[in-house]
Amino acid sequence: MKLVLQEFLSLDGVSQGPGSPDEDTSDGFTRGGWFVPHLDEEFERLAGTWLGRADAFLFGRRTYANFARDWPKMTEHPAAAILNGLPKYVASQSLTKAEWNPSTILSGDVPAQVAEVKRQPGRELQIHGSARLAQSLLTAGLIDELRLAIAPVVVGTGRRLFPDGGAPAGLRLVSNETTSRGLSVHIYESTGRPEYGTYGA
Repeated sequence: MKLVLQEFLSLDGVSQGPGSPDEDTSDGFTRGGWFVPHLDEEFERLAGTWLGRADAFLFGRRTYANFARDWPKMTEHPAAAILNGLPKYVASQSLTKAEWNPSTILSGDVPAQVAEVKRQPGRELQIHGSARLAQSLLTAGLIDELRLAIAPVVVGTGRRLFPDGGAPAGLRLVSNETTSRGLSVHIYESTGRPEYGTYGA
């Protein structure tokens, strides 16, 4: 399977708490919900298309807990059957059980276990959010494609997908589009290490 990261970002790179004020208040974060004012039907249709390509999902512990709490109750939502029915993997060193079936806990050497899951037949293994997990898998060179939805807002504080000191990565732009409410959607393929050069004659 191809490992695909789908992430909501602010213009200044924040990925923390896009969906609501109380989604992720870790480290004292109080500016959650910054992505929601920019949602529109156009983006929801696009996200639904992406979801239809999934054969399994991979989550970090916090995102898994939020999804496992909410999605089993949202049976009327068009995405519910996919999210509730497909295999789910959660990367965690602390969870001992995962009750949002079918779910499997990955602990210990998570990158090695994710690499093993990728070798299974299928289309896409999708990461939704889970920025800390995404950072570790980018460092390990395991992410094949990034789908970044960038909102026209500067949050000013919060955890970033690409923090200072993060691993360098080369990318190739596959497509980009803008929605009616200003979301800029960029799709990139990973190309390995970045290239460097010198400007001038």
